[in-house]
Amino acid sequence: MADNDNKNHKALNRLFTSAFIFLYIFSCVLFVYLNSKPDELTNILQKGSITVITRNNPQCYMLDKDQIMGFEYELAKLFADYLGVDLKINPDEKWDSMISALNSGRGSFIAANMTITNKRQQQAAFSNGYISTRQYVIVRRNNTDIKKVEDLAGKTVHVRKGTSYQKRLELIKKDGIDITIKLHDNTPTYELIQQVAKRTIEATVADQNIALFNRKYYPRATPAFPISDDQYLGWAVKQSSKKLLNKINLFFDKINANGKFDEIYNKYYAGIDNFDYVDLIKYHIRLKTRLPKYRPIIMEAAEKHDFDWKLIAAQIYQESHFDPLAASHSGAFGLMQLMFSTAASLGVEDLFDPVQNINAGVLYLKILYDHFDKADSPDRLYLALAAYNIGQGHILDARNLARQTNLDPDKWQSLKKTLPLLQYRKYYKNSKYGYCIGTQTLNYIKQIMLYYDILQHREKYHLTAAMKNN
Repeated sequence: MADNDNKNHKALNRLFTSAFIFLYIFSCVLFVYLNSKPDELTNILQKGSITVITRNNPQCYMLDKDQIMGFEYELAKLFADYLGVDLKINPDEKWDSMISALNSGRGSFIAANMTITNKRQQQAAFSNGYISTRQYVIVRRNNTDIKKVEDLAGKTVHVRKGTSYQKRLELIKKDGIDITIKLHDNTPTYELIQQVAKRTIEATVADQNIALFNRKYYPRATPAFPISDDQYLGWAVKQSSKKLLNKINLFFDKINANGKFDEIYNKYYAGIDNFDYVDLIKYHIRLKTRLPKYRPIIMEAAEKHDFDWKLIAAQIYQESHFDPLAASHSGAFGLMQLMFSTAASLGVEDLFDPVQNINAGVLYLKILYDHFDKADSPDRLYLALAAYNIGQGHILDARNLARQTNLDPDKWQSLKKTLPLLQYRKYYKNSKYGYCIGTQTLNYIKQIMLYYDILQHREKYHLTAAMKNN
């Protein structure tokens, strides 16, 4: 009997030993397999493409006349170029589903104006912050009831569900300020800002950069006060994508050092602190009261010469504020502020006739545009507008000065540097056409592009609203 027990005991020992050895070998094989799987960055490089998860709005990614634009998109495209791969876009409209989309493999990184929070860092790994921001309460400009955080007691604040705004308001409420938080599932922040401007709602919350960016579209909505300390926007990757994260941080270091980040940032955010409330309010009003009368004429002339009618309308507003009887001290007249000599050469008989003035003005801009045929878009357009404003002669001088300083004369960025120099004797004394105030021309184009951007946004909103109503 004892011999049988001993044999059974030895058999069990052999069984356990075999099982242990099997499990050990299996664990080793599994460990080797898991660690031999290519990491995210290697997969991206092998595949030749990278997918970004982002949002469909002006700050992130949008399609406008078949042209892709957006602050985050341009950074992401630059990153893809840095890796030497193609960029694919995966727009996601819900804040609370972007990280789950990332972790489920529907994209390699998130670039969506996303603030780095403790909760999000538990779900994904974030890059170093690339923009500092704070959360602001947004109210209508003449709202005197909400001036500080304590004034939110008894008020309803509308924010999008799943955002850091919701979390911040919940903390404020937990601290004893009785706020009613109204959550919206699919309403972007810029639409809530618009609703504040229209008095549809009393208050919302937005990051500072988003709040300031949208003031040009909705000047009656204004940031009232901050409700958070400084926060940072960052790109997110899966927790396991350490090599990719390191590459992203190196990328941001590089574009900050070579100035490329500032170039893209300034394209979307430059001047957002310089806000002329009175001018923009007048512009929004005159888009309703004055533009409709001239819109058909503008659209016909713009189509004839292959310009976007909204650009021509923006230029006309900069020239005359849609006043057909406008006259300048320099002898320019009408909606497009034509000089007598220019108007006569274009066959204009009555400078104050809107049809003649607009058609001649657009034709003149087309002649200038054709003259700069060696420049690429949009530089070609900027050069034509600059020549319209200050004359071809001064543009010729600025281009010559660009060549002398090893700058590309067909790039608007070059002329932004050389045009202002022509108001100093050191430079204009050797130029053919002499002194000019080049900074005025820079502002001229800056204002036109601001008005153009607002009008594009306005038209797009009305089209979207009409489609929803249908």
